[in-house]
Amino acid sequence: MTQGKRMRVVITRRPARDVFKRVTDLAFNLQWTWNTEARRLFAALDPVLWRATNHNPIKTLDNLPAERREALADDAAFIAQLKKCEQQLREYRRAKTWFARAAKGRDRRLKIAYFCAEYALHESMPQYAGGLGVLAGDHLKSASDLGVPLVGIGRLYRHGYYQQQLRADGSTHAVYPRYDFREWPLEDTGRTIAVPLARRVVYAKIWKLQVGRTELYLLDADIPRNKPRDRALTHYLYGGDPESRLQQQVLLGVGGFRALEALGIRPTVYHLNEGHAAFCGLDRLRKLRSRGKSFEKAVALVRASSVFTTHTPVPAGHDRYPWRMIVKYLAPLQEELGLDRDEFLALGRERPNDRKEPFCMTVLALKLSEHVNGVAKLHGQVSREMWRGVYGVKSSAKVPIGHVTNGVHTQTWLAPEIEPLYKRYLKPRWLGATPSDNWAARADKIPPAEFWALRNTLRSKLVHFIRERLVEQIQRRVGPVKDYIAAHDTFDADALTIGFARRFATYKRAPLIFRDAGRLAAILNDGKRPVQLVFAGKAHPRDAEGQAFVQRVYRQAQKAGFRGRVVILENYDMHVGRMLTAGCDIWLNNPIRPMEASGTSGMKPPLHGGLNCSILDGWWPEAYNQRNGWAIGDGRELKSQAKQDKHDAEAIYELLEDKIVPLFYERGRDGVPKRWVRMMSNSLKTVGCQFSAHRMVGEYVKNYYLRAHR
Repeated sequence: MTQGKRMRVVITRRPARDVFKRVTDLAFNLQWTWNTEARRLFAALDPVLWRATNHNPIKTLDNLPAERREALADDAAFIAQLKKCEQQLREYRRAKTWFARAAKGRDRRLKIAYFCAEYALHESMPQYAGGLGVLAGDHLKSASDLGVPLVGIGRLYRHGYYQQQLRADGSTHAVYPRYDFREWPLEDTGRTIAVPLARRVVYAKIWKLQVGRTELYLLDADIPRNKPRDRALTHYLYGGDPESRLQQQVLLGVGGFRALEALGIRPTVYHLNEGHAAFCGLDRLRKLRSRGKSFEKAVALVRASSVFTTHTPVPAGHDRYPWRMIVKYLAPLQEELGLDRDEFLALGRERPNDRKEPFCMTVLALKLSEHVNGVAKLHGQVSREMWRGVYGVKSSAKVPIGHVTNGVHTQTWLAPEIEPLYKRYLKPRWLGATPSDNWAARADKIPPAEFWALRNTLRSKLVHFIRERLVEQIQRRVGPVKDYIAAHDTFDADALTIGFARRFATYKRAPLIFRDAGRLAAILNDGKRPVQLVFAGKAHPRDAEGQAFVQRVYRQAQKAGFRGRVVILENYDMHVGRMLTAGCDIWLNNPIRPMEASGTSGMKPPLHGGLNCSILDGWWPEAYNQRNGWAIGDGRELKSQAKQDKHDAEAIYELLEDKIVPLFYERGRDGVPKRWVRMMSNSLKTVGCQFSAHRMVGEYVKNYYLRAHR
């Protein structure tokens, strides 16, 4: 009997190994992060483990019990799903892409190197802090779908950005887990680079992530060859003092350029997504100078082939360093460039001869990039005004900064529950997609009753998720039993649900809606027309005011009149973002105009019939047509912040009382709010494709990449 059992084990283990090697191979191409069928396959391994690992397929596999492996190896349905996913990936790789069809002549030799400090590819790899990383991840995915020849460059963080835990008083406890890179689909390139930093050398290992057709290379300084202080350079995303931040930026810019050389990749275009990688331009100058180019000729060549995207209309958001710090860490580059100290520092100063002016990363990027853009039409205008001094002109109209309005990668953010409806009525072409596809134009074809039923399903799913998260939060801090019981009944699956989820920077004014607490409580607690508010978001650990905003929202949620109607969820990440943008009826955005560069989170709710209620800032002035959502105020910018807050809060209350709430609860005999559903259709129709990352990447190719390449 024992021998028979051994024989059975021997016979079934090899097929099991083969099956799970195939599953692992699938996990090593992140195309699964926007393929619902692949995610279903990974969840089927063990649904509880899948959730506990924050949807990490490799970690789920590593922790899968032997008996479950054996069962799955003989499970016909699981094997069939695996074959289906393998076939989908093969078809994806073989499909003729938009760029392959459209590029002619020497344009086919285009090769873009895309630099960014953070990438949000999936919640299981927390290498991002907020919108910049989400945009970068979506950019890579759309480049893959469109076949645009692009490689990403970034850093790999051992501790990433912090995980947020809220204490009983609402203050934030920042937790920095240590990530095991063996649990991520990283490939070791076998290459290490050397980066000069002050009078020493820092080494960085190069890892690769495969994102569909796109490759992302990440630099890791946490290797034994480095001293402890240098190993720490890739521990945290945005941690430490300015001196540490500067060293990180040398590693990204200079190290990123040298990584491309070590890998034999020869880009024709360098795209710097924000100023963190601006030192790349300096190292490119060094290389050209070493080949005998004059400094002026080298600058002209670097400028012509460089694209720079600025994201920050807030002056404090641009990194500036004292000149002594720049000289200390970049002395080797300065010497190789053949520049004296003042000439070198002038590259990062608006006023080149002002020795007291700090060195600014954005100014350096502007001076070394011929092709520059903001991330929305309004942001382009703000950027032209902000940087007139760099170009030495009095009129902002003469500043050569354009704009490419941000977009979102549709499939990454699309709830699985809505995909059948898309297939039935909209018929989007995911394989072979083009930047100009407009499948959302058919949104009117969706029957109102079906669209409304889907909205109810997504809202109900969100309410269930919120309750689960609240229970977990209360359990973790050993909260009162009464809170634990109340959490199970928090929110109403049929009530108008408003979401506010984003970085808790002070200019975004998260607590604004509480300005008149009594008036808001009356709106939320209307017995016949209830309303509920869900918040999520993090502030930078060093942003005391932003952290105070988190605490203020938390404390408001505990007060009478708001308890059960207002919640704030911990640890806003991509998973929480998908749940909220799919489940909320209204997406609230109330920044101080014009400080919101783009605000891409608001582009995701319309994919699910959600509506925006926003200040006319960022992308919203380009999308708003009075039939697809609401504008808070009229775009006026008041000089007094107190007056602006009062004006904008009043506008929010009036919209809720007079328009939004009545329209949501205006039902026909069939229970469908037909006028509301018409707005849902208009929202999807006008936002779904126009504000997609496919459209965005297509604009970069046409208006920036190919011009720089040529």
